[in-house]
Amino acid sequence: MDRLTNTVRPYAWGSTTAIPYLLGVEPTGEPQAEMWMGAHPGAPSRVDRGIGPQSLAEIIDEGPEDELGPDAVRAFGPRLPFLLKLLAAGSPLSLQVHPDRTQAEAGFADEERRGVPIDAPHRNYKDANHKPELICALTPFDGLCGFRHPAEAADLLAGLGVDSLKPYVDILRAGPEEDALREVLTAVLTADKHAMAETVGEATAAAERLGKADGPHAGSYAAYAAIAHHYPGDPGVIAAMLLNYVTLQPGEALFLGAGIPHAYLNGLGVELMANSDNVLRCGLTPKHVDVPELLRIVRFEAGDAGVLRPEAGPSGEEVYETPIDEFRLSRYVLAPGAAPAPLPSRTPQILLCTAGSVVLRNAESAAGPAGQLSLAPGESAFVPAGEDVTAGGEGTLFRATVVV
Repeated sequence: MDRLTNTVRPYAWGSTTAIPYLLGVEPTGEPQAEMWMGAHPGAPSRVDRGIGPQSLAEIIDEGPEDELGPDAVRAFGPRLPFLLKLLAAGSPLSLQVHPDRTQAEAGFADEERRGVPIDAPHRNYKDANHKPELICALTPFDGLCGFRHPAEAADLLAGLGVDSLKPYVDILRAGPEEDALREVLTAVLTADKHAMAETVGEATAAAERLGKADGPHAGSYAAYAAIAHHYPGDPGVIAAMLLNYVTLQPGEALFLGAGIPHAYLNGLGVELMANSDNVLRCGLTPKHVDVPELLRIVRFEAGDAGVLRPEAGPSGEEVYETPIDEFRLSRYVLAPGAAPAPLPSRTPQILLCTAGSVVLRNAESAAGPAGQLSLAPGESAFVPAGEDVTAGGEGTLFRATVVV
């Protein structure tokens, strides 16, 4: 097993304090948005196996079956198929969706054929993979996830008392649901920019007032007013009002499948995703918004946010069940004096401590003598497939792996 040295990405929306406080270091005053753990080429973790620091991506390239195991290589190819992150949102991320694999393959091939540079600001598909993701809260975590039922969205918009929103309210109340959501989102994103900016300004003022009142949507109105503070005049503010607003409590999670519009607003969490950079934006961003392609990808399905809670498994493992195989997230809450928890060894693992102190031990093998690795909050380790490891101590450990 290898202790990981990880890169922290300083995106502008990042919290200046959440990741430093978890790591037990002084904040620098700069945003620290994401700490990446894995072999993504954008910022691979580094390990030291006695010959100096090496990229985890390079180590896997040199011996994919040794590191990932033959089952994972057969299923996903010779690359680690997931990326684990600490994500610390200090302000809202862009409102966005991700394509499914078929859409990503077609979109990537089309842009390659048309010669769109991979780093072009208007490029939609950076690779041919899908990007399902899971976010698990470490602190109270605010987000938007999936469409509200149109009748509820209509009530929320009507409550603002903004005349220019009334046509959207009428459409949402007329149904059917999928058609109504599609028509309103299309109208919002294609409206005259100056007129929409005025609408957003009026809606923001109303949301600020209603967010301080004792009404049924007060929490949502306050959240949308805060979003508008960061993105004044952005049509994404109105688009966001079509979505479910949710606050996750620590240990709760959201799964974001293909075509589900979402945005993270505030809080610290553990994020696990497939290895892809494909994002189509709906708003709350100065970046390119490709409305026709976005509308082709979005799933206009109404429902609740689908909050996940871990399900108890063997040996103290608590699993966040999702419908994909590229990643699997679970959690161990380790108590002092309890028997060390055995960690399954058929697949590659990244282990992240988020609280307390966790001690990893492996058994003596042909590869070398028994070893021990202690993890403090924010520290992580890579465990190759086939290596038997136990976890003990007093703390919380997240385990990222694959399903084969």
